[in-house]
Amino acid sequence: MASSETAALNPPRDRGLWTVPNAISAVRLLCVPWFLWLLFGAERRVAAVVLLAALGASDWVDGYIARHFDQGSEIGKVLDPTADRILLVAGVVALLVDGSVPVWVGGIILAREVAISVAAVLLAAAGAARIDVQWVGKAGTLALMFALPSFLLVDTVSSGSWGRTLLLVATWIFTLGGLVLSYIAAAGYVPLAREALREGRAARRGPHDHDGDGDGNADGVGRWQE
Repeated sequence: MASSETAALNPPRDRGLWTVPNAISAVRLLCVPWFLWLLFGAERRVAAVVLLAALGASDWVDGYIARHFDQGSEIGKVLDPTADRILLVAGVVALLVDGSVPVWVGGIILAREVAISVAAVLLAAAGAARIDVQWVGKAGTLALMFALPSFLLVDTVSSGSWGRTLLLVATWIFTLGGLVLSYIAAAGYVPLAREALREGRAARRGPHDHDGDGDGNADGVGRWQE
């Protein structure tokens, strides 16, 4: 109880743009062209696998630093999931072009990302409050970011070997688990979106606008009529 009261009295400070987690997110974004060049330009598949796996594994680093070293920021709450989404979409599209990932897997991933992105734009346009990323969605993204380089790596392992079989099993475990978690998260955002809309509208109306006309008065008459 004491710890929760302390957290309420001392909320995390906004550290602004120049933080270590934001720098990590920026570096991860800057590595996207490097990954594409390794895969299609230099045709160094193993190097592309290592880089994509490292980018996926580093997903938790920025959040850990933000939470444990007082490096949180409002821009970081937007930059981190944005970096995750760009990395995931770039990885899926690249592997679809390369032919490493099944089309139906790539289609399901991209459909979910497009739906979430469109919903985020519409909610922002409607004035909804920002929705924090949920751990289920982060876990799903992390699993898929491990699955994608695994699809690439499978092609470098000798056909019929035990190593290839084990890698395929692990790849599909991460793939199916990531897909399930990501769609569970998408479904969970529906009630959160409704609440965010209510909060956004309440914030625009103000504490004294009980009639809902947005003028800050409780008389049922908007300011434009005065």
